[in-house]
Parts: sequence; C-alpha cells; structure tokens
Amino acid sequence: MRGFCGWYDRTAHGDVQPRLRGMARGPGIDVATLDSRSAGPAALAVHGTNARPSLIEHDSIVMALAGHPRLIQGTARIKDPAAIATALRAGGADAFASLGGDFALAAWDNARQRGWLAIDRIGVHPLFYARCGDALVYATSIDGVCGHPAVPRSLDMQAVFDYLYYHVCPGPGTIVAGVRRLMPGQCIEFGPGVEPAPRNYWTMQFAERPAVAVEERAHRFKALLEDAVRESAEGAQAGAFLSGGTDSSTVNGMLGRVTGAAPRSFSIGFDVPGYDETEYARIAAKHFGCQHVEYYVKPTDVVDAVPLIATSYDQPFGNASAVPAYLCARHAREQGIERLLAGDGGDELFGGNERYAKQHLLSHYQRLPAGLRGALLEPALLSTPLGALPGIRKLRSYIEQARPPMPQRYESYNLLTHLGVAEVLTPEFLGSIDPHHPAHLLAEAHAPFARHSLINQMLAIDLRFVMADGDLPKVMHTCNLAGIDVTFPLLDDRVVDFSQELPADLKLRGTQLRWFFKHALADFLPQEILTKKKHGFGLPVGQWLLSHRPLHDLARDSVQRLLPHKIVRSEFVTDLFERKLPEHPGYFGTMVWVLMMLGLWLEARRL
Repeated sequence: MRGFCGWYDRTAHGDVQPRLRGMARGPGIDVATLDSRSAGPAALAVHGTNARPSLIEHDSIVMALAGHPRLIQGTARIKDPAAIATALRAGGADAFASLGGDFALAAWDNARQRGWLAIDRIGVHPLFYARCGDALVYATSIDGVCGHPAVPRSLDMQAVFDYLYYHVCPGPGTIVAGVRRLMPGQCIEFGPGVEPAPRNYWTMQFAERPAVAVEERAHRFKALLEDAVRESAEGAQAGAFLSGGTDSSTVNGMLGRVTGAAPRSFSIGFDVPGYDETEYARIAAKHFGCQHVEYYVKPTDVVDAVPLIATSYDQPFGNASAVPAYLCARHAREQGIERLLAGDGGDELFGGNERYAKQHLLSHYQRLPAGLRGALLEPALLSTPLGALPGIRKLRSYIEQARPPMPQRYESYNLLTHLGVAEVLTPEFLGSIDPHHPAHLLAEAHAPFARHSLINQMLAIDLRFVMADGDLPKVMHTCNLAGIDVTFPLLDDRVVDFSQELPADLKLRGTQLRWFFKHALADFLPQEILTKKKHGFGLPVGQWLLSHRPLHDLARDSVQRLLPHKIVRSEFVTDLFERKLPEHPGYFGTMVWVLMMLGLWLEARRL
C-alpha cells in the first residue's frame, strides 16, 4: 500500500529530526506502529513499493508527498518536488492555491517551525488525521493514523449508520471515532502557537454566465483534454479503462492522439442481459484503433474477490462496482500496464448523470404558486383516494417526489429510507445514533451553492458524495490493490477550471445531458457512444446472488455476522433473503451487498 504517515507533538523539545522509516502493508495487515520516541516534535514515514510516495528534504523543508502534484506558475506546470518545497518555504499555506494535479502532502519547515497537511482540489488522494492531546497524527490511511500508540481504535456507530445510508463512509468523519479526513481542497497548518484545524484553500466557483462563443470554447476544451491526458500518461507504460461510455472513450481516443500509438484499452463484461456494455467498448476501441482487452467477470470471480476487497479497505465500502474495477486493473497489470487512465469525473463536471434530467423535470413543480400546491394539489392528491385512481397515480407520484425542496429532494430515493430505518435497524442501534446526520451532511454540502442554478447545485453535491466519498476511493484503492497506478485526466485542474466557467445551460440543456461535452466532441467520438445511455462497470449483484449458490451463501453468512453487533434486525435479515431478494433482485441485491461488505469488514477488523 503506497502512503505516508507522521505526527507532530507540540510539547516535545529539541531539534526537529524527521525520520524516514520504510513500512509495508498488505491486504488486512496494519502498518507498523509508529515510533513516537523519535527525537523532536515531528516525524514522517513513507511506505510503499515504488518511488511514490517520496520523502523530500530541500532547504529547511521535509515533505512527504503522494500522487502527481504540479506547481502552477503562469502557464508552466512544474512537477519537481523541490520547487513545491520552495513554494511552501516562501508562502506557507498560501502556496497550496498554486498547486494542481492530484496529491496528498505533509510538510515540516524546520526554520519556521511550521507544518502543513493538504490534499488536492477534488480529493483524489485521501489524508486522515487525529488529535491526541497535544499530538497531531496524520496518514494517507486510517490504519496509518491508528498505528500510532496514542490513537485508540474504536468503532464510530454514527459512521456505521452513515455508511448504511450512503453505502460509503462520508467525510469528514470516518469509521474510527476521533479520526477525521481532510475534505477536497483543504489544508491544515500546525506548529507552536497554532491550533491545527482544516480550512479551505480552494472551493468550486461556478460562473453561471450566459452561453456565448460555443465553438471557441469547444476548440479550447479539446486542447485542454489533450493536455490533461498527455500529462496523466507521461512517465509510465499507460493504458486506460474503457467502459464504452463517453468519458472513457474520450480518454482512450486522446491517449492514442498524444502517444501516437494504439491506446491499450481494458474492459469488463458480464454475461447478463442489461449489464454487458462490451458492445459499446468494442465500437470505441475500433474507432480509435485500440489494442483492446476484455475480461468477462463470472460469479466465481466475485466470490474470490469480495473477501479481499471488503477487508482491504480501512473502512467499509459498499459500492459493488469495486469488484469489476479491481479485476480490470489486475488484468491490465498482468498485461504489463503500469498506469491506468480512468474516465471518472466527466459526469460530475459537465452534467452527465440521468438524475440531473429527472431533477430538472421535478423542479418545475416548485415554480407553481405555493397556494396552488399547498391548498389544492397536495391535499387532493396526497390525502384522499383521488390520488389512487388510474391515470392520477403518476401525477401523485410526481408530486411526492417533487414536493421536497433541494437538497432533500435529491435523496428522495434513498434505499435505507425507503425500507424504513426502524424496519432495518435495531432499537439499540438507533438509540445510539442521529438518524438525521446524513441529511445534515447533505445540507452542509449544498448550502454554499444554494443560490446557484439547479445543475450546479447537483454537481457540487456529487463532487463530494459521489466522487470524493465514493468513486475516487473505489478506483484508487482497487488499482492500488492490483499494484497499478491510476490517474484521472478529466479531473485535471485545468479541466475543472474550464467546467466552472461553463454556463449552466451548456451542461444541462432542458433534459439533454452534458450538452456541451457531446457537442464539443461530436467530430471525435463515434455517434453510437454519443447517444448511448450511461452504464459503466455495474455488477449484476441481485441476479448472481440468486443464481450462484456460493455467492448467496457468502452473502448470507456475512450478513449474519452483523447480528451479534445488534445493528440489523434479525427479522429483517430473514425477510431480505427469503422474500425481498427473490421478488426484486436488482433492488434488494444492493442492500444485501452493503450489509455483506459491512459484515466482512467488521469480522476482519474485530471492532
């Protein structure tokens, strides 16, 4: 596992002597305990299997660095770590505003007696920390933080509930009580007389300008994409994920353009109707002349991979597409690829998710006069038998979904809420948590963007909850587990800046998703890719739970392990497997998966 860890103790005395200590971590193995007896108040350690992350000593700066940071000076993008150290020496925390790329960073300035922690603007690389009296402990993994003897490892029950709600553990909290996560674009300064606390050095700033000069923007956009892919691929034997969607197809096409060679593309297939997207991946591969490799996932692959994936994360992770992502990355590594380029981020920057169009339609209801809604439509259709009449039921359903304001409306289809928290969870567990906490997190993320256009409100929410909490940890961790590097050219800071400037009506035009992106690349992508619906590497969980007995048995046994923790009601577990899953495998298979991954994780961690 590639990463770094360190600590600062403001009560320590003497000269600062940062220590470099090599550490290794494999799946299910904690990092070595940090040596808190090192001389001086600060220490750093790096662990990994290759040149990144690295420990840099330059002038009076000692810096641990993971990822691919770039110091932005005018039009220049400098990747030399010494230049980054020099910028920190001169500007302190203000230097982070000039850092691009993806990174996690910890630095200590011996001369100024100041230290800093920071992660990139989008949160590609994680960084965790804990306050233990006068000590600040930090690491690129929760296990790294808990490796320090001063940090207790105890389960945060609120985080367990938040996981069941979001299927991941949303930041800034973590599954371990007292351990926090830096959010995208945040940094912490620490040192004598400084109270370490996270602050934003960068936030999304949507321009909301009217649409102008579309063709000029399109030309600039394609140039930015090309530059981003070039930078993402440099210095390694690179290939790319290829799902057959707009984003991954764009990345593969640009990879071929910047390298002048046939791009090496890797796809996952499923022999299940409605899930297999290899047809579109082949269209893109043929269009761009890719050296294309497919791997068809079988239920036996899932049974083999699930225990490894579930227990290798340092907090529960319930996104089932982690399995095909891992298998695809592992297959690419076996083919000699050192780095994969991933297409994540395009939907969340340019308006590509299907729910954006749906929310656009639901938003029309809020424009009706409040009196008409509250005094006539809602009482008549929601509180009387009228709403159940044929031909009226769809209108009633529309009002039920459209009635809540943003951001509550955005989570109206939450699985746990629809099942009923009291039906799923035990009274003991519910008594120990705040069931409204996930909604508070959502409202907190939405508040800075409440006055923006609806599409930009949704993009801001998804950049946090979909990308930083879900998709990025999924791809980063599974690639790490497969022993391969990964970059995200569509999340390049130049592309992000471009998306901020893009007018809202060019992202979502009526119900037309990512209008500008598709317009700009209309002469680059195959027509079939431009018009297809988004899918990705979705796993046919429910179908395989029913058809493949070893997977069903693994899932049921893993969920049963939750019962001694008194989190889930035993009656619900029985009903879930015996009635709900057979009736609606596609829907209830998700809940089985989320509970299975939690059960496996808790059993491995013995918390």
